[in-house]
Amino acid sequence: MLHGPAAMGEPWQPQPQQQQRLPGLGNASEPSAWPSAAGGPGTAAPGGDGAGAGAGAGGAVSPWDIALCATGTAVAGENALVLAVLFYTPSLRAPMFLLIGSLALADLLAGLGLVANFAVRYLLRPPSEAAELGAAGLLLAAFSASVCSLLAITVDRYLSLYNALTYHSERTLGFTCAMVLLMWLLCLGVGLLPLLGWNCLRDQSACSILRPVTKDNAAVLAVTFLLLFALMMQLYLQICKIAFRHAQQIAVQHQFIATAQATSTRKGLSTLSLILGTFALCWIPFAIYSLVADSSYPVVYTYSLALPATCNSLINPIIYAFRNPDIQKSLWLACCGCVPSTFSSRPRTSSDV
Repeated sequence: MLHGPAAMGEPWQPQPQQQQRLPGLGNASEPSAWPSAAGGPGTAAPGGDGAGAGAGAGGAVSPWDIALCATGTAVAGENALVLAVLFYTPSLRAPMFLLIGSLALADLLAGLGLVANFAVRYLLRPPSEAAELGAAGLLLAAFSASVCSLLAITVDRYLSLYNALTYHSERTLGFTCAMVLLMWLLCLGVGLLPLLGWNCLRDQSACSILRPVTKDNAAVLAVTFLLLFALMMQLYLQICKIAFRHAQQIAVQHQFIATAQATSTRKGLSTLSLILGTFALCWIPFAIYSLVADSSYPVVYTYSLALPATCNSLINPIIYAFRNPDIQKSLWLACCGCVPSTFSSRPRTSSDV
């Protein structure tokens, strides 16, 4: 027997309590300041009690973020090896090795920053604004110190050729330490900018591709980087000119045959091309893209350009550390306790770029 509205021919309506959402399930369409796996402003994570921890928006982990985290792990391990060799080898205390150590430390922190950024994005629950800003600041400081260390190595190489006679007496270890410390303080200041309010967490429309860095700040960083690269290129061109001139003078004094000078010239050009070419291919596209793009651009473009830029920190130890004969010798001694008979420990001359 029917009772109520159905008995009078009225359609049945669901009870109001059946339309209520279950407690603890948030509205997935509500915006949140936490970045999604796509790298932009995310959606609120479902579950107010930690449900869905360890995943980005929609429970998915971006393959690009996995690649960046893996790259950061490799970068950290490789540069930790360079720092260990420099620290435990008493003979590697010259200003040149201090600059190589500064570069390795910067790249080590950059690798750790990539891993920390992945952990903050996918593992930290509930999302922490301070943690996000801290990870972004670590990456800014580390990559700024890496680029500045590369510039310092370039300046050091230029001075070692331009003032070849007085270089070793003027460039003391204390002076180099003071310059490196000043450089690191400047880079740490850059890294603190997001924590001091220079971020776009309160205004998503002002975000650059480097969230939480604003578009204006990203443009300043990109222009500064391009100017530093132009300075590095000019210095290396001067280094090439001086090195070729020294090679010609040495060839005339010792009556070397022309092939010796040609070999030295080709070696200098190949080294110069390796240094500048690698740096330009890794960083220039990303810097230019940072100038013209913003957070509304497809995130796949940002990832595809950011990954090669981070790989530069993976290549730096190969170019600046592992190619050095003194570091190679220390590595051989540390790994197998001996030096191969074919190993050449010829010291660097002023004609080496």
